[in-house]
Amino acid sequence: MVHSPLTAHYSRALLCAAALLAALAPAAGAQNYPVRPIRLVAPFAPGGGTDISARLLAEPLGRALNQTVVVDNRPGAGSIVGTEIVAKSNPDGYTLLLGNISMAFNAALYKKLPYDTLRDFLPISLVSDQPNILVAHPSLAAKSFKEFIALARSQPGKLTYGSAGLGSGTHLAMEMLLMSQHIDLVHVPYKGTGPTLTALLGNQISVFFSTFASALPHVKAERLRAFAVTSAKRTTALPQVPTVAESGVPGYEYSTWYGLLSPAGVPGAIVSRLNKETVTALNNPEVRQRYLSQGVDPIPSTPAHYAAYLKSETAKWTKVVRTAKIPLQ
Repeated sequence: MVHSPLTAHYSRALLCAAALLAALAPAAGAQNYPVRPIRLVAPFAPGGGTDISARLLAEPLGRALNQTVVVDNRPGAGSIVGTEIVAKSNPDGYTLLLGNISMAFNAALYKKLPYDTLRDFLPISLVSDQPNILVAHPSLAAKSFKEFIALARSQPGKLTYGSAGLGSGTHLAMEMLLMSQHIDLVHVPYKGTGPTLTALLGNQISVFFSTFASALPHVKAERLRAFAVTSAKRTTALPQVPTVAESGVPGYEYSTWYGLLSPAGVPGAIVSRLNKETVTALNNPEVRQRYLSQGVDPIPSTPAHYAAYLKSETAKWTKVVRTAKIPLQ
């Protein structure tokens, strides 16, 4: 079939118009964002620090965006399951991740992940951080941190410690302590902080380096015994509990951070909007107080600061994993 010059010109015009519409579609979507509920994936089980931080953010962020922000717990493989879901989701701003320090750990621990930590995500803002707290079942024959260390030394390989999963913060924080004190405990990994606390409350494990907010209600109710916190200073929520450093491990300090991310490819205008509303929410006195009452500090940031921090944390924990000679998974 022979095409006339007019037909060819008309076809080219249609192609140009289609290309222009395709280019304008993301911009238009960003301008109207959001028009439906937003899914916030928390890659750990309910009851853990990630879940608590996500739920504290979801309500004020949803109110600011005039849409519901639904927290979706997707635990498994030390946060890899939920993190992969976000990495491979449609980059339209409707699926977000409340990631934590495990993103840096996993990049250091695994030979191959189903995503690239630094390439496949756009950091939006840091959200919060909190210390960990070493807690034990009240039946354990130790009433202080020093007594626990002495007990562990007297029974090498007999006591057990739980974690929120292989390579999680609760795992590596304990490994750093064990190395510094030259003691041997058996590691029992679970699928998140919530299930680990349940096991500890049921006296199935000896101790747990829990995130602070998750263990706090149980310590206050005297269902768990608190030995020490990992922050540089004692916390205002439990001022009577000493730090690990003052309990005989000078220089020991550790905290678990949380941050909001989207999959790579989300339009910059959407990232900017999410950052603005997240920072505003975290700076709100009422929202700040909700975090602080849980022993968690809100730490809003710019996307650039969070991106640089994630990169530096990945490098830092890669070095820790290599030095500790933790086998790559």
